[in-house]
Amino acid sequence: MEEDYSAVSITANLGTSIIGRRVIYFPRLPSTMVKARQEVQREAAEGTVIIAGEQLEGRGRVKRAWLSPPGNIALSVILYPPVTCLPYLVMLASIAVARSIEAVAALKPQIKWPNDILINGKKVCGILLESQVRKDRVIYAIAGIGINVSLRAADFPEIQLTATSLNEELGRKISRLALIRQLLVEMERLYLSLPESEAIYHEWESRLITLGKRVSVTSSYNMLEGIAESVDRNGALMLRQDNGRLIRIIAGDVTLREK
Repeated sequence: MEEDYSAVSITANLGTSIIGRRVIYFPRLPSTMVKARQEVQREAAEGTVIIAGEQLEGRGRVKRAWLSPPGNIALSVILYPPVTCLPYLVMLASIAVARSIEAVAALKPQIKWPNDILINGKKVCGILLESQVRKDRVIYAIAGIGINVSLRAADFPEIQLTATSLNEELGRKISRLALIRQLLVEMERLYLSLPESEAIYHEWESRLITLGKRVSVTSSYNMLEGIAESVDRNGALMLRQDNGRLIRIIAGDVTLREK
């Protein structure tokens, strides 16, 4: 029997006051992020969620394509936080996804800096944060989240060694509806705890699989290698190079290396 995956079923008795109060569901979209930007221009309420049953042109960090065929989760959440809270949104979203997977699928997700969710070393979720700030005021922030629920990595040769899905890890199907509802509840719980962000930072830090490991970090202009020593309160990675130099990295793609 096909699971009811409508906006009504997602919001029914959800119990949130901001995130998920309004859900806009589309069976198919090029990109939930693009649609969320359009909704911002229409002055969408904070916490509005855009969900696509199938996303055709999703993008992750560094403009990588993000596959989201039917049966997976692709959504974007519109937020208007204080500018001081902006660095914590990626942490917040990562924690919310990890907690939701634990609650619904009983798996043990880990976070690879800054915001990839892994299970058994393979990527199951990607998170993208987009924001616009003007004169120390956040015009908008959009958290895009893509979760592989039913994706068969073997069907996509370019990712079969690095990606997985919840169904593949469990060996059975889980409810997308239950996972989305849990995710919205967890996001709201964490969002409402801002600006008291210390607990968010510490939980995010404790879930990072990256720390203490030898890594390479690739950005649009260079590649650095060293030991991922720590992360600061704004989410930047502190990388200790072999020459002893400590580098602060704001963004990049991390690959775990053998020591």
